[in-house]
Amino acid sequence: MNIENTKAQMRKGVLEYCILSILNNGEAYPSEIIDQLKAGKLIVVEGTLYPLLTRLKNAALLSYRWEESTSGPPRKYYQLTEKGEKFLIELASTWNDLVKAVELTRKSKN
Repeated sequence: MNIENTKAQMRKGVLEYCILSILNNGEAYPSEIIDQLKAGKLIVVEGTLYPLLTRLKNAALLSYRWEESTSGPPRKYYQLTEKGEKFLIELASTWNDLVKAVELTRKSKN
């Protein structure tokens, strides 16, 4: 079994939660989202991010607005919708439960 594949799958599994968490702090342009993910050691490329943003938008968890840019084409800024905020609360609860379960499992082995 390849450890790198397993680690990549684990990171992919939390990307939606991380993206929604980033946008919970305010609207962001995709390159800003990528920068914040990279700062958290989650290496993500545009080819991974854009389909996720589209899926979250299509699920009505995100909305976006266009803003003109002085240095290139207009930029799309994403923000959480009310539905997205509620979804994030549920994800946070699930994440906390999962972390507790993993910790209990690890402790029971010792």
